[in-house]
Amino acid sequence: MKLSELLKSEKPSLSFEVFPPKTDGVFESVKEAAEEIAALKPAFMSVTYGAGGGTSKYTLDIAKGIKRRYGVPTLAHLTCVSSSKETIREKIAQIKDAGIENVMALRGDIPADLVGADRKNWAYHHAVELVQELKAAGDFCVGGACYPEVHPESVNQKEDIRFLKEKVDAGCDFLTTQMFFDNNLLYNFLYKIREAGITVPVIPGIMPITNAKQVERAIALSGSFMPQRFKSLVDKFGDDPAAMKQAGIAYATDQIIDLYANGITNVHVYSMNKPDVAEKIQANLSAILGLS
Repeated sequence: MKLSELLKSEKPSLSFEVFPPKTDGVFESVKEAAEEIAALKPAFMSVTYGAGGGTSKYTLDIAKGIKRRYGVPTLAHLTCVSSSKETIREKIAQIKDAGIENVMALRGDIPADLVGADRKNWAYHHAVELVQELKAAGDFCVGGACYPEVHPESVNQKEDIRFLKEKVDAGCDFLTTQMFFDNNLLYNFLYKIREAGITVPVIPGIMPITNAKQVERAIALSGSFMPQRFKSLVDKFGDDPAAMKQAGIAYATDQIIDLYANGITNVHVYSMNKPDVAEKIQANLSAILGLS
C-alpha cells in the first residue's frame, strides 16, 4: 500500500521506525525486535539505511519480512551521499524487485572519512537529485525529510524552506520531520511551509527519550531544542533507569496526544528498536487509535 493513500485518512494513526544492525552478529536480534513491533500492526514501518550504504544489505531484508509476514506497509530508506549513479540505480532496482512501493529519499550524513573531501564530482549532492531519480525509475511513493528547527547546514529557515520546496516540487509525496521535543516548533514550521506553498502531508517524528544518555545523542544528531519541562524530567529521573523510561514514554505520549488534538493525523515514532517502548506508547493511545 502506498503511504500517499494511507495519509488521506482522517483517522489518527501511529507508525514506527526501526534501524538495521551494523553487524551480522546482531541481525537476528534486530529482526526479532522489528517483527515484535510489526506485530503491533502500526499504520506502517520505516526501515533506515546507513549513510553510504553501511547497513543497506539489511534494510530490504527487514522491510520485505515485515510486509510479507505481517502485512504492514513498509517504507525503505535510501541515501545517496557519496554513491555513484550505478550503485543507486542498482539499489532502486532491488527495491522495486522486492515489491516495496514506498521509499524515503535522503542525502544522508557525510561519512566521517569524507567530511573534508572534494565533492564537486559526486553524483549526488542533495536529496532532491535522489527524488528525481526515484520518480524517473518507477511508480514509487517518495518521502523526504524536513527540519522544524532548520537543517544544520542551512544558513537560516527561509533558505531551508526554499530547498524543501524544491524537493517537494521534484516529486516528494510526503515529508517526515526530524525529532523535536516542543510541539510549538512544529506548528510554527507548518504555518511557514504552507505559506511557502508546500502542501504535501507532513508526518511529525517523535523520539521517546528513555534514558539520560539519549539526550546528548539527540542534541548532537539534530540540535534539538530541549524545553525546560523536558530538562526538569531528565534532572529528576535521569539517575533512575526505570523511572526515566516511564517518564520518557509519558512525555512522548503527551506530545502525540497534543498533536492529534491539534489536527495532526499521522505520527511517526523513532522506536530505537525497542518493542516494549513501542507497545507502551501504542497502549497509551489505544482508545484514540480505535484499538480498544
